[in-house]
Amino acid sequence: MNLRELFSALNDFASPALAESWDNVGLLVEPSPPHTVNTLFLTNDLTEEVMEEAVQKKADLVLSYHPPIFAPLKRVTWKTWKERLVVRALENRIGIYSPHTAYDAIPHGVNNWLTKGLGTCTSVPLHPSTAPSSPAEGTHRVEFCADAEHLDAVLSKIKDIPETSCLTTLPVRVEGEEQTRVSLNCSQKALLEVVALLSQNSLLYHKTEILLLQKPLLPHTGMGRLCTLSEPLSLSDTVERIKGHLGLSHVRLALGAGRTLESPVKKVALCAGSGSSVLKGTEADLYLTGEMSHHDVLDAVANGISVILCEHSNTERGFLSELRDALTIHLQNKINIIVSEKDRDPLQVA
Repeated sequence: MNLRELFSALNDFASPALAESWDNVGLLVEPSPPHTVNTLFLTNDLTEEVMEEAVQKKADLVLSYHPPIFAPLKRVTWKTWKERLVVRALENRIGIYSPHTAYDAIPHGVNNWLTKGLGTCTSVPLHPSTAPSSPAEGTHRVEFCADAEHLDAVLSKIKDIPETSCLTTLPVRVEGEEQTRVSLNCSQKALLEVVALLSQNSLLYHKTEILLLQKPLLPHTGMGRLCTLSEPLSLSDTVERIKGHLGLSHVRLALGAGRTLESPVKKVALCAGSGSSVLKGTEADLYLTGEMSHHDVLDAVANGISVILCEHSNTERGFLSELRDALTIHLQNKINIIVSEKDRDPLQVA
């Protein structure tokens, strides 16, 4: 499959527009075209050891969940390990693609996979995603009424303001007078100019309505999940389920104030990776994530919420096998997809 064709198919699987604004997702390293991808190599973290494995297995494209290029690179030399990743990739004509938080948001993504460790439950995103664009052009709609004396002059000036669209007029009667109802869409920047123009005429300005064009929420899509278990579990049983799902012998556990290992767990707020900002303020019996700051754990415990920490990538890596199967179907078996055997969390229990 041609790289550009595969790139488009991967973006269809999970739109980069769903990623967080601070993230660095998409095609990060592109060999000179044309580039054919026969083998797609999946990893959670692209370390030098994993890159060597990708070279040995003749990968043409590495899909690294975490973006190996995050902070901007000022040069590409052999000096730092991330620069060496780029050098090795280009030397061996290997592309690098990263989805990161786009995979966190999608209904068939990392957080959905993490919920499966709880058993039968229903879940909703903690922070729902909005559609990439509004149902109409612009961010705001401005509506006002004008009489014949002012209409042409106002419309002429509005049409000269950049980033305005969908300008329509409709005859109306206002307090027995024939007037024209004007409606237009505009950007946030253009809104300031439109309001400034209308405010020059007090009659126009007092008849002005400004509406925010809300982007619709996408169902089952967004950051984190709030899960409601079909049947309450004891905290100790919940811990064992999570350990089994993640293939871990140990997790870190903080008991919420007034809780014990036998306390019932009905609602679980979870977030793969680092969950502090996503989980904060959510009412639940349990927080499940990879890592949280010390003080955020203390806050949760003080509010009677228990916390399970599994280390950052342990809450993500197991998704790769499920991803391989999903992409095999999505890509219609057109390429070979393999999961790294060298990829692992850097932290271990000693």
